[in-house]
Amino acid sequence: MSGASFYKMSGSGNDFVMLDGRQTTPADWPAERIRAVCDRRDGVGADGLLILTPEAPGTVRMTFWNCDGSPANMCGNAALCSTRLATHLKMVPTAGMTLATGAGPFPTRCVGDGDLAELNLPDFDLPAEVPGMALAPGELWIRKAVVGVEHLVTRVADLEGFDLPARGREQRFHPAIAPKGANANFVGQPDTPGGPWRIRTYERGVEGETLACGTGTVAAAVALAALGEASLPMTLLSRSGRELTVRATVEGGRAVDVWLRGEARLVFTGVLGS
Repeated sequence: MSGASFYKMSGSGNDFVMLDGRQTTPADWPAERIRAVCDRRDGVGADGLLILTPEAPGTVRMTFWNCDGSPANMCGNAALCSTRLATHLKMVPTAGMTLATGAGPFPTRCVGDGDLAELNLPDFDLPAEVPGMALAPGELWIRKAVVGVEHLVTRVADLEGFDLPARGREQRFHPAIAPKGANANFVGQPDTPGGPWRIRTYERGVEGETLACGTGTVAAAVALAALGEASLPMTLLSRSGRELTVRATVEGGRAVDVWLRGEARLVFTGVLGS
């Protein structure tokens, strides 16, 4: 794929190399090529790579891989970026589209003339306790939810005062959630009364902390609401300093009418070398 055009996009600091599926196909992208392009020293650098392919009028398919070359069914920030890029490339109208993913189809749309987009996620079961996973010092509770992909949400007393890489990796590979594992999200109180809750994420497939996680933010917001610590709609502050907003209703053990809104910014375009 030497000479292929790419688009570098950022979803609140969660960054992606994005390709036009009218010019390439998933078969062109084995894991080693994905790892090379996503490498932050010798490649473009990204948390993941994806291909956008028109599938039907008003529908675009997002094929997504983590930066280690492993496929993932869903990524919230990648979905927001896909919405903006698909309209930029005139694959679909700005007013709304259907994004097809490995986790199913999702209605998405651009918001205003800037860099915002929003995504309508399917209803999901409220985050539940994780049998066999004990709290570490400074942790108040742990819950698991499936929001397109598996997520753990841990409420911590001090979001800056613990070793996130170590604890995140421990949770991500914990036997209680084997064999798939999960993204490990940690939430802390707002810096000021009435301000946004704060979130940090150790992301599966990246195997380290990322600057934002869209579906992890949804899982965290619903967990906080279900446990009575906050109310929806809710804004959370990502590690990048950018905010994501979650709208949903808690009803009968489920989160329904779930929306995620956040940044989907085109950073630069380029052409891949040999």
